[in-house]
Amino acid sequence: MGQVELAHSVAVRGCFKTSSFMPLIHSHNLVKSYGNGVQQVRALDGVDLDIEQGDFVAIIGASGSGKSTFMNMIGCLDTPTSGLYELAGQNVSQMSIDELADIRSQRIGFVFQQFNLLARTSALDNVAMPLQYMRSGKLAGLSKKEQKEHARNRLAQVGLGDRLSHTPSELSGGQQQRVAIARALVNDPDLILADEPTGALDSKMTVEIMELLKSLNQGGMTVIVVTHEPDVAAYANQVVVFKDGKIIEIKHQHQTQAKGTSSLNTAQLVSNLDVPSAL
Repeated sequence: MGQVELAHSVAVRGCFKTSSFMPLIHSHNLVKSYGNGVQQVRALDGVDLDIEQGDFVAIIGASGSGKSTFMNMIGCLDTPTSGLYELAGQNVSQMSIDELADIRSQRIGFVFQQFNLLARTSALDNVAMPLQYMRSGKLAGLSKKEQKEHARNRLAQVGLGDRLSHTPSELSGGQQQRVAIARALVNDPDLILADEPTGALDSKMTVEIMELLKSLNQGGMTVIVVTHEPDVAAYANQVVVFKDGKIIEIKHQHQTQAKGTSSLNTAQLVSNLDVPSAL
């Protein structure tokens, strides 16, 4: 598939405007604790990380390392116990549940290992659905016709313009994940958060999906992927390694690998973590 063009949908809007001096994601001394007293567990233990607009980042680590907790923080699915998290310059660390929901619906697109599509619903309606629940922002209040048109454009963007009426059972696994990516794009987000997006796919489809995410990134979209697969991590510009709730390494790399291959250094980095295949 050729490079995906994002046009104006990648632009950061309103109070979320960024500059070259402001990272899209900024966390400082981020802590997330569970339990009390001697039973207290720090899932995140003082995490500092900046991610710039347009970065492609892979987050890796063994089970229990804190990578999924961090993903929940930056995805505004949870709030930290202490510390600072800013999204495009706005402090979202202590926002209310409703405020976090608005941020998610307007600013973040989610892609999951299990595609989470409605089984008896067409690809077009699956993609359009998030627009029905937007309470604020420039896409709130679109008519049904406008919602469908916006969803149709996103499906065309991921190469499924001819599969609008197909239900998930009529699509391959790779096509279902493309529908899920189109759904993640439908709210014109500032970033895509992908949690093991190729975990349910074979190697050929994995390459297709990662090439699509790379194309979106090359078009300006910020992409963050949680993965334990070296072939997937090799697509990122930087790899952030978690262990025991801390970042232990940040590896910068170039996206120069051929299709179906991975950087040797990245593969060694993942292998050294002794990550179980069931992550």
